[in-house]
Amino acid sequence: MKRALITGGSGALGSALCRRLAEDGIHVYVHANSQLAHSEEIASSIRAQGQSATAVAFDITDADATETALTALLAEGVIQIVINNAGLHDDAVMPGMQRQQWQRVMDVTLNGFFNVTQPLLMPMIRTRWGRILNISSVAAITGNRGQVNYAAAKSGLHGATKSLSLELASRGITVNAIAPGIITSPMSDAVFDKATIERLVPMKRTGTPEEVGDLAAFLISEKASYISGQIISINGGMI
Repeated sequence: MKRALITGGSGALGSALCRRLAEDGIHVYVHANSQLAHSEEIASSIRAQGQSATAVAFDITDADATETALTALLAEGVIQIVINNAGLHDDAVMPGMQRQQWQRVMDVTLNGFFNVTQPLLMPMIRTRWGRILNISSVAAITGNRGQVNYAAAKSGLHGATKSLSLELASRGITVNAIAPGIITSPMSDAVFDKATIERLVPMKRTGTPEEVGDLAAFLISEKASYISGQIISINGGMI
């Protein structure tokens, strides 16, 4: 059984990714930063469906804590699938943005990507098979007012995706990124009303976490073994 670590797995999109991969017979590690109880609820619901899941919690911005947690997980078996989904907004226009807002977003998105992915690479390389999937955003492609930090961090993932894909291509490991548009979640529902969605999205609706999950499942599958280094948008035709 292949093992997958989904960071931010306790969120709306993360939990959909966990459930979708579990449906394909993958053991999923449902990650949370600190709310282990929330991750355990999701993992328990997956196990109730006869599938395989474990809840884990650690701070991906803390390199030492992340390494300790990953060492424990690797003792159970190689993790061949990584979905770097953890991320956050801390929005402000640049003239009024505080240094802490910039640093916090960078720490989670970019430093978190490195802290989680790098320790897993050599064990993955030895198996000659792997999938690394980074969850980006349409904001990284188009930019967005009030999100210079968020767009910059997610754009950084694009460069990391393309470069790492070149390093790992001969090892049977693909590296891709998904750039969602407006996806249904408590956060997006609070920000985008129906009129705004109809103005921004040609399909006149938000996407669902399950639609992103289906795309992720395809990119992880053997059917996508020749797709690597790509930034794949799912945004209802926004761009």
